[in-house]
Amino acid sequence: MMINSADITKLRNETGAGVMDCKKALEEAQGDFNRAQKIIKEKGLIKAQKREGRETKAGRIEAYVHNNRVGVLVELRSETDFVANSEPFKELVRDMALQLVAMPAENSEEFLDQPYIKDDSKNIKDLINELISKVGENVVLGTFYRIEL
Repeated sequence: MMINSADITKLRNETGAGVMDCKKALEEAQGDFNRAQKIIKEKGLIKAQKREGRETKAGRIEAYVHNNRVGVLVELRSETDFVANSEPFKELVRDMALQLVAMPAENSEEFLDQPYIKDDSKNIKDLINELISKVGENVVLGTFYRIEL
């Protein structure tokens, strides 16, 4: 089956996967865009599992205060500062801070399992796994704090 470049570009923009990964997924899915997205997601989870356990020495801490009533600090760790300074990483840690303001969590496991406020078909762990597949490094949630008056 012939896959056109517009489909590859669209899939790449939505998933952040490489061009060849998108092409292979579309070929495997016989042009079915939704099935190709699922294939890429599954392969991303496998990549994330392979990177699990790698040391995470870099990262970012995001602080957010909402209406001077709720404050949060979220630490997201990566292997290198190059990834920690990338826009997708910055965006994720910012979204995680907003998530924690909206939905308090007692511990990391509870936070990672929360449905994402912008897309409840995903949880926070899914977002981290998607980032891992995009950047090719281990990314883990560090510590987080939430204070409310």
